[in-house]
Formats: sequence, structure tokens, C-alpha cells
Amino acid sequence: MVTFLCAVVLLCVAYFTYGKFVEKTFGADANRPTPATTQADGVDFVPMNTMKVYLIQFLNIAGLGPIFGPIMGALYGPAAFLWIIVGSIFAGGVHDYMSGMMSVRTGGKSIAEISGNYLGEYSRYAMLFISVMLLLFVGVVFIVGPAALLANLTFDTSGKGVFEGTIFANKVFWISIIFAYYFISTIVPVDKVIGKIYPLFGAVLMFMAFGVGGAMLFHGLAIPELTDISSFTHPAGIPIWPALFFTISCGALSGFHATQSPLMARTIKNETLGRKVFYGAMISEAVIAMIWAAVGMAYFPEGINGLSGVLAQGGPGLVVNKITVGYLGIAGGLLAILGVIVAPITSGDTAFRSIRLTISDRFNMPQAKIVNRLMIAVPIFVIAFLITQIGFKAIWMYFTFSNQLLSTFVLWTATAYLYQHGRNFWISALPGVFMSSSLVGYILTAKEFPFGLSHDIAVNSGIVTAIVIMIYLIKIAISRNSIEEDSQPAFIKK
Repeated sequence: MVTFLCAVVLLCVAYFTYGKFVEKTFGADANRPTPATTQADGVDFVPMNTMKVYLIQFLNIAGLGPIFGPIMGALYGPAAFLWIIVGSIFAGGVHDYMSGMMSVRTGGKSIAEISGNYLGEYSRYAMLFISVMLLLFVGVVFIVGPAALLANLTFDTSGKGVFEGTIFANKVFWISIIFAYYFISTIVPVDKVIGKIYPLFGAVLMFMAFGVGGAMLFHGLAIPELTDISSFTHPAGIPIWPALFFTISCGALSGFHATQSPLMARTIKNETLGRKVFYGAMISEAVIAMIWAAVGMAYFPEGINGLSGVLAQGGPGLVVNKITVGYLGIAGGLLAILGVIVAPITSGDTAFRSIRLTISDRFNMPQAKIVNRLMIAVPIFVIAFLITQIGFKAIWMYFTFSNQLLSTFVLWTATAYLYQHGRNFWISALPGVFMSSSLVGYILTAKEFPFGLSHDIAVNSGIVTAIVIMIYLIKIAISRNSIEEDSQPAFIKK
């Protein structure tokens, strides 16, 4: 319990300390007008209340990530706590803040366009492809998943569906309803649907998480401590590196967040609000991830082994149901279902909206007119519908890799931005080095790829990758310092 409580405190303190340092490094300017006012169009560029913007950003990036990911990551024991703390503070928070604020500084552009500006044209099109495909599959999965949950809705562990024997038990019916909602939320002004219902959805998700966290503290669960080294072993013997850093993405570091930040970059009223919206939402997500990781490790009588058994029976969804019903009764079961349904829906709708804006940025299509929005949205939803009719599990296997590949691209884009603006680029470069080496390890060992090399080879390859990148970064840092020194007047050099 000590480890868990200290971790939550550290996350909160980091928002006011390291978050402030990241903000200062970027150079947020309170007097600089934001795209919400300079490009206001009443559709996507709309000045909004800061608390609403924060809640929308939080729900956009959350999805099922800070629930399901940490539950799966809990199998690694307290190592999951370390990754959530270090990852969210030094990688995820920087990633989200920089992706949001770079968008603010470039007129609300999508991450693909920003990457192209700072890493070149190849990067622009690579990011365009990765981000659109990632968003498309997130959107489709977050149609099918919630539809299946609604069709089989149950508030307890009996397995009997609430809608059994009615049209509401039909998965296709719910797919149609969710499709319709997604389409509407994609094309209408951001403050008309998303801006009105997200605060309510945010309350549901947070109440669910903090209700479970409060019950966990009340019951005094024996949460594993960092001092218990024996707890750092996955039941299946899967090595922590690099698997843990791909298992827990939302809650620590996730490339999907960079596709969502530009949505809110078009609505914040002042640059100094970026820390609250972008870095703050990441820290909030990390706290929720900590809660679910902790309760996952400690709720079941056999601890992590018990968690492993429940996951084998019904996946993280069953874990959520058992914990919430066990702690909060039938009302908890209802809360769990609402939370697990609301979370993906609030990422699915903005996933499609992000695709629309990403494509409009690339082809320079202003979105103030409804006809321009429909020209992009209709083909997107036709493709999405076709995907729901076929099996795409093989493609979805690459989601985890694509998500962290995108996050690494964003970190290097942020590094290039900071370097070119004479700022401290190490805040994004160091996590970029780590994720680059982790990607190499993942490619060499993951079943999605044909290599299937040993973990030892992957570790050594990752180390070599990190060393090579660090040597290059040190060289350009020294070069920049030399140039800056040569440009100083003689009396300053002395």
C-alpha cells in the first residue's frame, strides 16, 4: 500500500513541478493568441471553457487504455507502478504536452503535418499513414466493442442479459446506433455534442475509478511493494522489457494521444492553459491507471496468479466486472458497464473526427462548410462499416506496435522542434531514445513479426540502438553549443 500511495503523490507533485518545467522549456506565452481565436470557424476552432477542454482531452485519450492496459500490466507486479510513474511524468506527459502545444503554435495542425514540418516529407507521409490507420482501427474497434457489451448487458455475474429476447440484444442494432452517433459527432461543431456530453461521461469514468480506489483503501488490500523483488515476475515468464512498455500504453505513454491533442489545441483560449489540458490529462489518466494496476494485483485471493486466472477466463472485462460488483454491489456492476461502454465511445467518436481533420489538413480543405466535412466523413464511415463486416484480428495485432511507433515519432518531432527553437531538447530526446530501443526489441521478439529472435539478442540490439542515438544527440548538442558560443560577442565569451 505504501508504494501505491507514494506513487499517486509523486504523480500529483509532478504536475506542479516537472509539468511546470516542461511548460517553461517549451516557452508558453500568455500574450500569444491561439488558433481558437485567430482561426475561429464555429466548427473545430471554437474557444471553450478550460474545464470542458480538460475533460474532453482526458476522455479522448482514455478509452479503455487506463483500465484494461494496467490490468494486463499488473501481471508484471510493482514494475507496472514504476512504468506508470516514470512513463507518464517523463515520457507521456512530455509527449502529450508537446503534441498539443506544437499544434497550437502551428495553427491547430495535425501531428502528421507537424512531423512533416520538422522531420521532412517522408516523415509527414509516414505519420499520415500510421495515424489514419491507427485512428480508423481504434474507431472501428470502439464501435464493435461497445455494441457487443450493450447487446449482452448484465449488471451482475449471473450472465443473464438485461435485453435478452429483444431487439436491444442484437449487436447489429447497437452498431447502427453507435455508427449514427459517431457520424453526427464527427461533422457537427465540437461544442454542440462533444462539448456538452463529455463532462457527464468524464464524471462516470472518474467516479468508477475513484470508487474502486476508495474501496481498495477501505479494505486495506495487500498491494505488492517495490521492495518485494519476487513480485517482478510475469506468471507466464514474459520478460518486462520490452513487453511491459507496450502492454501499458495509455496511463504511461501512447501515440494515440498525439492524434487527439490537436483537437483541443483548436479550442484552448490561452497557451498557459496547455499544462492543465495536456500534461494534466495525462497525469489524471496515470492516476486511474495506478488504481486499476493496484487493485488488479491485490483484489483476488491468489494475488497476481488469481488475476492471471480470471484474465484467462474472460479477459480484463471480466476482471472489471468482478471487482466493481464485489466492491460496490449491483450498482457497481451498472457503474462498471457504463464506464467500460462510455470509455471507448468517447475515444471512438473523436478518432473519426481526428481522421477528418488530419485529411483536411493534408489537402487544405477548410471545414467551416458542411459539404467539405461530408466529403471527407462519408468515405471514412463507408470504409469503417466495411471493416466491421470482415475479420481484422490479424491487422489489429499490429495496433500495439503502431501505437508506440507513433509515440516515438512524436517524441522525435518534439525533439526537432525544441532543437530548432534553441530549447532544451533532452526532455523529449531521452524518452525517444528509450522508446526507439524498445521498438527494436519488440520487432525482434514479438509474434507479429517474422524474426522471433531470443530476448538476449533483442536486449543487446536495443542497447546498441540507444548508444548510437545518444552519440548522435551528444554530437549535435556539442555542435549547437559551439555555434551559440561563436555567435556571442567577444566580451561575453571571456
